[in-house]
Amino acid sequence: MDIFFADPDDVPLPPEEVRIREFKADPWPDGRRVKIFLEVTPFQKRPSGEVLITDHTGQPVATANIIETIDPRMEINMHLRGPVSEGVFTATVVLFYLEDIDEDQPEEEPLLPPQRMIVDEAQVTFEISN
Repeated sequence: MDIFFADPDDVPLPPEEVRIREFKADPWPDGRRVKIFLEVTPFQKRPSGEVLITDHTGQPVATANIIETIDPRMEINMHLRGPVSEGVFTATVVLFYLEDIDEDQPEEEPLLPPQRMIVDEAQVTFEISN
C-alpha cells in the first residue's frame, strides 16, 4: 500500500519563491487565546517565521517563533499576555530564511549572526468581545 501526503502537482519551491498561501487568526471564546492557522507553498528548504499579535494601540500581546518548519500547514495556539481586554487585534506573520554563516570568515573577526531573508509577510485583524 502506497501513501502519499503531498499533492504531486505542488512542486517544492526554492527559498526566494516560497509564499504564504493562507493566514487566519481565530480567537477562542475565553478571549485569552488565539488559534493561528498558517499555510505556505511547498518548499525545498525549511522556512522559519515569526507571528506577532498586537492590540488596538499597537502594543505586542503575544509572539511565536517558527524554526525551520517541516510542514507547510501549521496551527499555533497563542496566549495573550496582560489583562483580559476587548477590541480589535492584529496578527502579523513574517516568513523568512536565515542566510548561511560564512565559515571561511577569519577567526579574529567577530562572528555576526545570520541575517534574515524575508520572503513574505501577511496580516489579519480579529476582534475579541466578552
